[in-house]
Amino acid sequence: MEFFKRYQKIFFVIIFLGISVLIGYFIWRLFFKAIETPTGSEIITGTGGLPQASTGTPITGDYTGAGNLPEGEQPAAYDPNAPSDVALGGLTNTDKLSDDKPVNPTVSSDGKVQYYNDNDGKFYKIDENGNTVLLSDKAFYDVDNVTWSPGKDKAVLEYPDGSNILYNFSTGKQVTLPAHWQDFSFSDSGKLVSKSIGSDPSNSWLVVSNDDGSEPTAIEKIGLNYKTVYPSWSPNQQIVAMYTKGVDFNRQEVFFVGQNEENFKSTIIEGRGFQSSWSTEGNHLLYSVYNTDSGLNPKLWIVDSNPDSIGQNRASLELSTWASKCTFATNEEIYCAVPESLPEGAGLFPELAKQTKDSLYKIDLATGAKKLIAVPDGAYNISSIVVPEDQNYIYFTDESSGLMYKIDM
Repeated sequence: MEFFKRYQKIFFVIIFLGISVLIGYFIWRLFFKAIETPTGSEIITGTGGLPQASTGTPITGDYTGAGNLPEGEQPAAYDPNAPSDVALGGLTNTDKLSDDKPVNPTVSSDGKVQYYNDNDGKFYKIDENGNTVLLSDKAFYDVDNVTWSPGKDKAVLEYPDGSNILYNFSTGKQVTLPAHWQDFSFSDSGKLVSKSIGSDPSNSWLVVSNDDGSEPTAIEKIGLNYKTVYPSWSPNQQIVAMYTKGVDFNRQEVFFVGQNEENFKSTIIEGRGFQSSWSTEGNHLLYSVYNTDSGLNPKLWIVDSNPDSIGQNRASLELSTWASKCTFATNEEIYCAVPESLPEGAGLFPELAKQTKDSLYKIDLATGAKKLIAVPDGAYNISSIVVPEDQNYIYFTDESSGLMYKIDM
């Protein structure tokens, strides 16, 4: 025992050194010892993990990965940074359509794209060959906004001075609408809803009329709250407008207005800056709002909007963009332009996002899938998206240039 006490420090040092050597050896075995390449029948080739067949004619010569094609027939080397010709989820070739500057482009009744050209004041359609053809010889100069009817055969043209015209492309006739009407929306049945703003703003009403402005009927007084009223006829024809009322800074209540004083349910939304879009059948409402939790940046949400299920199945789509930068291609499929990044406060001050670069996403409400489909090969700030009925192309307008571009799907 006396001997152990005398040399116990030496014993501990020896034990410590031994353990250190063992640990070092195991580390060397795990991380630094060269991996031996298997030989003979142990070598596995191919992506399926099957042994290489022992019969057949062996490949000879210098293998290039292209099947030893004759000289001059080897394919070009793959460049992961080169844009693809169709939307595959990465950088994608983007073609300028023309030098036209479209205002409020839309899908036509036959599944094509039509628009007002700000350059010459005329209306055009893109045919099946990608060519632009006139919808009408008539020119309407300096139109500020265009609201299309569901059949795309009529449109309300709004001018900067407040003047309004309804133009019928089928008959070539035009009708002047009251200048104190604004924010128009068509129904499928040939009706028009708008806000009638009186000379005294407190005398403001939500008005429904025939689409030529005849037989106007005031359906609800909106008074000084007219800025938070949104005429928007639902595709199921039951709702003609929405209006919002603040609950607190991060929440608002959305009320749905019918033609006949219906008592529709309201729903709570998670922020301010409300923008919305109906699905093609009207049972979904896509909307964007901002709040303090999002750094005052807009976020996309989806919620049920049938009168008997308003407010149900509300869900965040986890995309930071505006509803105005999205479009429903079908009742369940949405295409959206999403900024690569947004400065804080862009929801409150959208002008902060005028120089952002956008990518294109597709959302499938039926499956919940959300995927990046294309990164346009340019610094485009997308202001509107149009997807034809066959979904073979995506057309979008660039905020900076005002031009329209196309991506193949």
